[in-house]
Parts: sequence; C-alpha cells; structure tokens
Amino acid sequence: MLFSNSKKILVTGGAGFIGSHLCRALLTEGHYVICVDNLFTGSRTNIKTLLDLDNFEFLRHDIVEPLLIDVDEIYNLACPASPVHYQHNPVKTIQTNVVGTYNMLELARHGKSRILQASTSEVYGDPDVHPQNEDYRGNVNTVGPRSCYDEGKRCAETLLSDYHLQNNVDIRIARIFNTYGPRMAENDGRVVSNFCLQALKNEPITIFGDGAQTRSFCFVDDTVRGLIALMNYTGDDAHDPVNIGNPGEMSMLELAELIIDFCKSKSKITTHPLPQDDPKRRCPDITRAKSILNWEPKTKVTDGMELTIEFFKARLTQRHVMP
Repeated sequence: MLFSNSKKILVTGGAGFIGSHLCRALLTEGHYVICVDNLFTGSRTNIKTLLDLDNFEFLRHDIVEPLLIDVDEIYNLACPASPVHYQHNPVKTIQTNVVGTYNMLELARHGKSRILQASTSEVYGDPDVHPQNEDYRGNVNTVGPRSCYDEGKRCAETLLSDYHLQNNVDIRIARIFNTYGPRMAENDGRVVSNFCLQALKNEPITIFGDGAQTRSFCFVDDTVRGLIALMNYTGDDAHDPVNIGNPGEMSMLELAELIIDFCKSKSKITTHPLPQDDPKRRCPDITRAKSILNWEPKTKVTDGMELTIEFFKARLTQRHVMP
C-alpha cells in the first residue's frame, strides 16, 4: 500500500541478506521498492514473499552495466560481503565496488536522487586504533587477499565524496560492521553462519587463530534501522561517513561457546591458522550515529543469536525432509 509520502526506492543487492530485510522494511513504510540483484550471492528465496506485492519490483541486473531508471533514493548494497565470495572473483569484486558504484552515482546525478553507499568496517583494515571511529583512516593491505573488497569499498567512498563535491550529488556513507540474522547464506563462510551450522550438526567448531580476536555483532533489524535513519538524515554533516554497528565486543571463543550452549551441541572447538590480514580486533565507535541519528542497536546478542539459530535449524530440517 502506497502513502502520500511514498518514495520510489532502488535497492541494489536487494535479494541479498541485508538487502532483502531492507526491502521489506521500506515496503512496510509504504514505499515503492525496486530490487536489483544479479543473484550471484543473493537469492530469490529471500524475496519470494515480496514478489506478488504491488509496490515491489524485481529486476535481475548486474550494476557493472549501466541502468536507466527514475527513482527518488538509491541504497547501493550490491557486492559480495564474505571473503569466500568476494575472493572467488576479486577482479569482479573491484568492478562491482568501483564501476558499479560509478553507474549508481551517474543514475543519482541524472535523476537528482539521494544515494546511500553500504560501505564496511573493512575500510579500517586490521585496525591499530580501538574502537574505530569515522576519523580513523585505517590500516589496509592494498595487495592482500582481502584488498579487492577493502580497497574497493574505500574507492567507492572516494567516488561518492567526489560526486558530492563535483556534482552536488546528495550522498550518504554507512560503514557497516558485522551483521547477522535470519537469511544469512549457509555457504558464505562468515563466522556466525559457520558456527551455527557446525553446532547444529554437532561438527567441530573451527576457530581461526587462538579465538581471542574480536568482532562486534549487530542484528540485521538494527542495521536496517540504522541505514534508513541515515538515508533520512538531512543535517549539514549528512555526507560524512557513519559507523553502523554494535559496540558490544565479543571474542570468537566467546561466540563459539554461546552458540554451542544455545544449540545444546556436542561440538568441540578446533583451531586453525589465522588467515592473512584477518583483523584481530573490530569494534565500532557509534558516538556519531547516536548523536545525529539517535540510533543504537536494540537487540541483545543472545536474543539475535537465538533467532538466527532457529533460522538455520529450520533450513536444515527443511533440507532433511525434502525428497
């Protein structure tokens, strides 16, 4: 159902994990949503309940190719976000982040649309400042196995900033920290999905390094709420990057033990060498988001993990009963 203040909104990567939740939230607000995805890591399953809605449209398209469409706002989420996927074709990852972002900026420039770039905490690399605030310039290896994603996202931020300065494009930059929740891909290699599936199958929990490295996990509903709040923010500093994440820090060992306990699993923890350039600590300073957006995460990690485990449990059960 559309309202008098409804907007026409493009979500690239809209069939992905965060993108599909964002599409649903925007539809609930009464907007017309156009979901664009090439389905490399996204899935029609994530948006199957949306396809019959009058105010939802799905377009299979790769944003590396130009797109001509008239919209009010653009959320640019298109890009593989897990190392397994973005390292599968690193050149394609860079193309998506740079050429794809350029194409979306051209769309925004011609249509006078506001555009939000889904950037990432990976722009901080393996940080030597903790927690990380938006003024920290990062510690990124430009030629490492993660650089196609890290540097691609950094370049995307530069493109947005320059389009704002040169062409007065109305930009927003969200630096998203580790997000988890239902509809995570089972094969994405990220720590939450790995641990949940291993625990549910009573398989060994694989920890890289000694398990002391930390991440900060933000439930997907909170992340989506932050993205929408940033898109709608119109202050003088709206064009500056904003961290969207959970400042509650957790070690990999603590996460593994939490998930084993929730799953009532018999899994044992095993350790493997830490991959190159894997950050040892990752935690956002969300002072800016709290100040200008009045945003902070609301979902407790224990509550979010329970919902995520139930999602994966249902997926495994469904697979088991299917002929």
